[in-house]
Amino acid sequence: MSRIWAGIDSGKGYHHGLAVDAEGRTLLSRRVANDEPELLQLIGDVLALADDGQVTWAIDMTGGEPALLLCLLINHGQEVLYLPGRLVNRASDGYRGEGKTDARDAYVIADQARMRRDLRPIRPGDEAAIELRLLTGRRADLVEDRTRAVNRLRGTLLSMFPALERALDLTNTGPLMLLTEYQTPAAIRRVGVTRLTKWLANRKVRNARALAEAAVQAAQRQHTAIPGEKTIARLVHTMAAGVMALNEQITEMDKLIEGRFREHELAGIVESVPGIGVVLGAEFLAAIGGSLDDFASPDALAAFAGVAPAPKDSGKVHGNLHRVSYHRGLQRVFYTSALVSIRWDPNSRAFYDRKRSEGKKHVQAVLALARRRVNVLWALIRDQRCYQVTPPVIETA
Repeated sequence: MSRIWAGIDSGKGYHHGLAVDAEGRTLLSRRVANDEPELLQLIGDVLALADDGQVTWAIDMTGGEPALLLCLLINHGQEVLYLPGRLVNRASDGYRGEGKTDARDAYVIADQARMRRDLRPIRPGDEAAIELRLLTGRRADLVEDRTRAVNRLRGTLLSMFPALERALDLTNTGPLMLLTEYQTPAAIRRVGVTRLTKWLANRKVRNARALAEAAVQAAQRQHTAIPGEKTIARLVHTMAAGVMALNEQITEMDKLIEGRFREHELAGIVESVPGIGVVLGAEFLAAIGGSLDDFASPDALAAFAGVAPAPKDSGKVHGNLHRVSYHRGLQRVFYTSALVSIRWDPNSRAFYDRKRSEGKKHVQAVLALARRRVNVLWALIRDQRCYQVTPPVIETA
């Protein structure tokens, strides 16, 4: 039999696998448990359908639920393509029937892999890149948890002590330390500036005097106790301690990320680019799988990073641009690093100012700089050299 395409609609406990031939006819359709014996049986049965063993697999996720299946496919030397779920949903509208089933989705995935030539292959990343992806993913989760916790803390404190909520920056350790002991206006007035300063200083809080004065001034502006004040105060204490615990976890995660990042062969090159530190550098290596082997040119990398929008014209409407399918984390790396580099790198500043003088808005100029930096970083990795503010002179024979 000729070439076969197999689509996998992945799930938590079960996957649905479906194989089609060159004409799009279904050869096999099966729901399998997310366990190694069942997955190996599916792989074997699909390979048995192809006389020459040429099978192209396609899947709608690159990690998480189908991680075991992907590992088995790669270990068996199979070609695996990635079809994002968004594309699957859009393509489904072009197929007969309006119902949605796992089998239907698996057929769409297999058929799209059969017809399309623009799908990215899934290749095994190096061990360091995989670890960095796990660590940076965990750090992102912790940062999101901290943001939610700080917002809840602000809302709770605002309901009891608005003046103190305005006076404190709850993203800093000092104000959080203060709230673990003193929450109400009466308690802060009672302790006073001198004793509060000493209490904060003993806990190594920076600018203890200024923080104590701000807290006491806020307490002087409120002499009314809100109903339920004691309960709110206990909640504020617990929430502040929770935010501090999250800060400690993020700090510990940063140490793990830095240690693993420094061990990567490209760490020095990536970190030499202005605006890219340990965390952004680790996120970059995790996103590209540890190397640029999947990107034949900087244009391919820019498209994957979402900093090379494609035209979206229709009729009399021209000049509209939009991003197609891109990696949001990688876009964040290039945009954030470009924004930071404007302050510290003269080359980046000059490029940004030139774009602004051409009439581009701030965000447009930063995106243009981010696109430019894709070229720079791609060339640095290709040439295996670090960034220099003044480009090296290349001697010609």
